[in-house]
Amino acid sequence: MSAALYILSTIGGYVVTTTLLLKCPSLLHSKKKQSFKCRHISHRGGAGENLENTMAAFRHAVALGTDMLELDCHMTKDEQVVVSHDDNLKRATGVNVSIADLKFSELPPYLWKLGISFQKECCCEGGDDKRIPLLKEVFEEFPNTPVNIDIKVNNDVLIQKVSELVKEYNRQDLTVWGNASDDVVKKCYKTNSTIPILFSLQRVLLLVGLFYTGLLPFYPLREQFLEIPMPSILLKLKDPSKLTRSQKFITWVADALLMRKALFEHLKARGIQVYIWVLNDEDDFKRAFDLGATGVMSDYPTRLKKFMELYFPKEQ
Repeated sequence: MSAALYILSTIGGYVVTTTLLLKCPSLLHSKKKQSFKCRHISHRGGAGENLENTMAAFRHAVALGTDMLELDCHMTKDEQVVVSHDDNLKRATGVNVSIADLKFSELPPYLWKLGISFQKECCCEGGDDKRIPLLKEVFEEFPNTPVNIDIKVNNDVLIQKVSELVKEYNRQDLTVWGNASDDVVKKCYKTNSTIPILFSLQRVLLLVGLFYTGLLPFYPLREQFLEIPMPSILLKLKDPSKLTRSQKFITWVADALLMRKALFEHLKARGIQVYIWVLNDEDDFKRAFDLGATGVMSDYPTRLKKFMELYFPKEQ
């Protein structure tokens, strides 16, 4: 009996402690300093309103008042850091070639119309700007706009080049970088620890495991930004009749595990911003902010701005 009471009291003490620290993490951890806070994030500059990752898209988003530009980086044969989601340019330009095999001056222009990855059966038709830009062009034209950089390939030279550009334009406090790959994020942090980093996929899985075991309040975190998808949007991107029961079940489980307000509130209390991507519908915008996300990433910056004007009326 005494052993049972001991076990119960130990478990009870653990539950009470972890619950308290989950709500009040400042008892163990100093809150991370935030040099910028973002709610409105333009995915690839706003791929639903202008051709993705072009200067035209970035200008449009910034003119609307976006809080952050999200973009992707690769490196050319002559070691120029360019803004492009794909390494192979077949989808975006119609030319089956890798960026790494071409000099910057040899890069082909984008097609006049591109599909929108996170909007079912939709395309965006571009204007005159179909050029793949340099990262430094973005830094030069938008010196005060936070930029979220996805390092698309595990390349030491690319990571070093991006770090040098961030230093050159004094953007350590206006840039966040990383990738789903844990190796890439580790290299980013090792190369320049002054630039905030994202959670890799491996670290997201660890984060979820720590949260559900009650260990998260005790675990130190060096990341400052959690970017995660809302799994339920996958059901909107595919024909429901083509999804198997197992696919639907896995999506439901992933959504239930990741979209947790208690998790988001704990991270925010530790100074970690939570961004949910890529959302293009009002109901998804609302769900994300209702859950406590600090920011939403969208292909439609105008649509997101209009929603936020209604959702946050006192702050407009």
